[in-house]
Amino acid sequence: MILPLFPLQSVFFPGETVPLHIFEDRYKQLINDCRKEAMTFGIPVFINNTLVYGTEVQLVEVVTTYENGEMDVVGVARQVFKVLSFENRMKGKLYAGGDVEFLDSENDADDALRKEVLEGVEKLYDLMHVPFTKTSPKQFNSYSLAHKMGLSFEQEYELLQIPNETDRLLYIKKHLETTALVLSEVNRTKNTIEMNGHFKNFDPLDFEDFKV
Repeated sequence: MILPLFPLQSVFFPGETVPLHIFEDRYKQLINDCRKEAMTFGIPVFINNTLVYGTEVQLVEVVTTYENGEMDVVGVARQVFKVLSFENRMKGKLYAGGDVEFLDSENDADDALRKEVLEGVEKLYDLMHVPFTKTSPKQFNSYSLAHKMGLSFEQEYELLQIPNETDRLLYIKKHLETTALVLSEVNRTKNTIEMNGHFKNFDPLDFEDFKV
């Protein structure tokens, strides 16, 4: 499928709201074409000087149009795709485009795994002393809090490429376990440092039966 492309150094997950400030002429043209023709566009992730995977976006609303033609727009991310070809300008257009292939996504995870991962997220927030809003496991999926669990940009990009929900949740679970372990150790070290220098009561040791 040929899709207009708007490369960004950002990862957007399916179902996510995509707020964009449009100021370049080529993307002003793209947004206007989307309004006229009800077409979608793709945001391939620019990473390591490559464009391989990205997310299709559907324009939802042009929130503000400024006097100079700049716009604030809102879209919603849909399907993940792989870029098969890229051209810097589509024929007769200012913006880029390319042939893309959509990834088949499998939503196969069971509630037990969702619950386990959700509990891992809650534990992480607790370790960081950050308020956490309770969510039902049935309403939770791998994309729900993907930007809010400390994944690096590279890790978010890796998560985007995983087509299977069970595998995505297992990827997140491993990250949460590793991060929680590190944070627990940091908190333990912090407490040790804070205790250093305080007056302490030490129980006297009994050396009466001690032999070398």
